[in-house]
Amino acid sequence: MSDKLIIFDTTLRDGEQSPGASMTREEKLRIARQLERLRVDVIEAGFAASSNGDFEAVKAIADAIREVKVCSLARANDRDILRAADALKGAANPRVHIFLATSELHMAKKLRMTREQVLEQARLSVRYAHKLCGDVEFSPEDGYRSDPDFLCQVLEAVIDEGATTINVPDTVGYAIPELFGDFIRMLRQRVPNSDKAVWSVHCHNDLGLAVANSLAGVMIGGARQIECTINGLGERAGNCSLEEVVMAIRTRRDYFKLDLGVDISQIVPASRMVSQTTGFVVQPNKAVVGANAFAHASGIHQDGVLKARDTYEIMRAEDVGWSTNKIVLGKLSGRNAFKARLQELGIQMESEGEINAAFARFKDLADRKSEIFDEDIIALVSDESVTPEAEHYRLLSLSQHSETGERPHAQVSFAAGGVEHHAGSDGNGPVDASLKAIESKVQSGAEMMLYSVNAITSGSTESQGEVTVRLQLGGRVVNGVGADPDIVVASAKAYLSALNKLQSKAERVAAQG
Repeated sequence: MSDKLIIFDTTLRDGEQSPGASMTREEKLRIARQLERLRVDVIEAGFAASSNGDFEAVKAIADAIREVKVCSLARANDRDILRAADALKGAANPRVHIFLATSELHMAKKLRMTREQVLEQARLSVRYAHKLCGDVEFSPEDGYRSDPDFLCQVLEAVIDEGATTINVPDTVGYAIPELFGDFIRMLRQRVPNSDKAVWSVHCHNDLGLAVANSLAGVMIGGARQIECTINGLGERAGNCSLEEVVMAIRTRRDYFKLDLGVDISQIVPASRMVSQTTGFVVQPNKAVVGANAFAHASGIHQDGVLKARDTYEIMRAEDVGWSTNKIVLGKLSGRNAFKARLQELGIQMESEGEINAAFARFKDLADRKSEIFDEDIIALVSDESVTPEAEHYRLLSLSQHSETGERPHAQVSFAAGGVEHHAGSDGNGPVDASLKAIESKVQSGAEMMLYSVNAITSGSTESQGEVTVRLQLGGRVVNGVGADPDIVVASAKAYLSALNKLQSKAERVAAQG
């Protein structure tokens, strides 16, 4: 077996299935470029057949990414496969990823197909895909809960038809590490042509075991690809966390004895970008990328680290991208310095006009905030990733009055479809009053499921506040994110951002778990 472990990142596909985590084409492209800098082996860019928007996002990523394999998910039917192949035409290294459920529960209740029908559909779909794309991955959805005899039969058939990667998903996070590792090993031993494909694992975190199960699939089962996401993003409890599995293998190479192509210095920048783009805040005690991952509060620990870092640190914070480095940019900084920093952060803009507009926003922020950090610039660009012309709702101005013993009042001006609206409202606080003022005109009827505030940079009351608003309407869940040194303004931006996403008519189709 190869001693190279393939890192398959599915943040843009499975990670995006988190309620409210859907991203625009531009946001996906920005994250894909960061994943290329991170040097993952495969980027699953999306599910091309699910919507025109996802097709365009996969196509844009396939056209832009040259150093990393780009993949699109497809159901096991000709329409989905053709759509995926079309989206990947511009890719330097394309892959089509087909999935079809093989567990008795899924076949009977969801697909309503017999074993014979599933076997034939799996065989024909891989045969068709292989004609369009030389690299075909096949996933038996809910594979871990499938009958081993039937699963071996399906996997042998799809390898015969040209599948180059076999991915075994623990779709519902049911597996236990030792048992899952044994399961992968059993499949590889029983499938006669198993040596003709790379074996992969895709684990969900419902029991908090996704990383452990993935590593067991590698060490016990002999898999050589792990499917994972930045920050463990994903539906329900999420997926195997890329940063955790990568750093486990790198830190304990004495045990795993596996090589990785990942540039670990790009882990924290990737984590921050995904968090700020989706509005899913990273918990402080999250391994590797959490704010407290390398913090020491205990006096005994502090003393030990000061004397020798490895007394309490098994990896170095700066190796994974943590840094105390501040951007020496402020209101006196020039356009070229700003443009160079954008490039270092992996933020690519399509025209000089966009750069000039971003620079103008930067200067406006610098007038209000003495120090500008990387996170500020990422938030600034993310906040303006949709051009005003493409927005339906856009904040124009906001004023609010709050005084002890008096009910707060807010006055908001915003544009809706090119028409300027003015509204005022009282509320329990300035944020409540501002959002109620907007809703009094919009009358969306959406239910607010989440309101959260996060400081983009730490250590100062000058920090930009990042607000996430999650709305639900008619079964659709969206996130809106807004950033501003003024939390009330950031809240209004986030609310309007969420309303813009509800306004969008793009439909999404749920894919593989």
